[in-house]
Amino acid sequence: MIRIETSAELREVLGRFRADGRTIGFVPTMGYLHEGHLALCDAANAAADVVVMSIFVNPLQFGEGEDLDRYPRDLERDASLAAGRDVDILFTPDAGEIYPHGPVAVRVRAPGLEDRLCGAFRPGHFEGVLTVVAKLFNIVRPDVAVFGQKDLQQAALIRRMAQDLNFPVAIEIAPVVREPDGLALSSRNVYLSPAERASALALSRALAAAQAAFAAGQVEAGAVVAAARATLDAVPGVEVQYVELVDTQTLDTPAQARVGDAVAVAAFVGATRLIDNHVLDHSDNQVPWHDGDRAAGQSREPS
Repeated sequence: MIRIETSAELREVLGRFRADGRTIGFVPTMGYLHEGHLALCDAANAAADVVVMSIFVNPLQFGEGEDLDRYPRDLERDASLAAGRDVDILFTPDAGEIYPHGPVAVRVRAPGLEDRLCGAFRPGHFEGVLTVVAKLFNIVRPDVAVFGQKDLQQAALIRRMAQDLNFPVAIEIAPVVREPDGLALSSRNVYLSPAERASALALSRALAAAQAAFAAGQVEAGAVVAAARATLDAVPGVEVQYVELVDTQTLDTPAQARVGDAVAVAAFVGATRLIDNHVLDHSDNQVPWHDGDRAAGQSREPS
């Protein structure tokens, strides 16, 4: 695995690969890798000849009072894990490399799409995400980029950005990766105390309740959401920000739930903000493990 810190060196190395006719897969991350990130590497390896992973804790997507300074970091550990999953190039720029002129005057926004769900509680967050991903796309120029379904709104926004701004990259969305007990993997899980870790299981159980209601024939959006909300409200220490049923493409709320729509949740468990989602299917899954039919059908399609 090659470790690179500058955009100029990365472009030079990738130029040689392209000259040999090799395709480029890209996995952008903020580091402190877990199995969810590594599963994205597996998907990128399946889709492309050369895999680039970036590790960059992007200050532009952290709001005032958020956890930028204490966001977990361990670059040497991350490098070892990435090498073990056949990452070819680890790109680890600093803020001066990504933002060489200081605060950026031109940013990428998605009005309407970015202002609901997580965006309603984290103003400016998705503007920061889209701006840095656009910059990374221009630096790496990947053929395919892989993102995780757990960040559902982010995935939808990046797909739309690639479509609307004509980025020549296929966007692949990989399923949520979970602990055996159902907790979605997240770098922020390290913040949870043992008691909070147990309470955090309410999120996946709530999604399972929504899935069970849908599988039993309930299609009214409010009722599907209510099944999830009741599970969350029953667990002390879980402060719900939102539970919503959304179309995974538009993020609109349909009147009736359909296969491929997602139930998305955000909640604080103690001081830690967690998100999770489940794409509805026809099964009676008790733990939300899989993508729904429409989401799976989007794999590797530029959108």
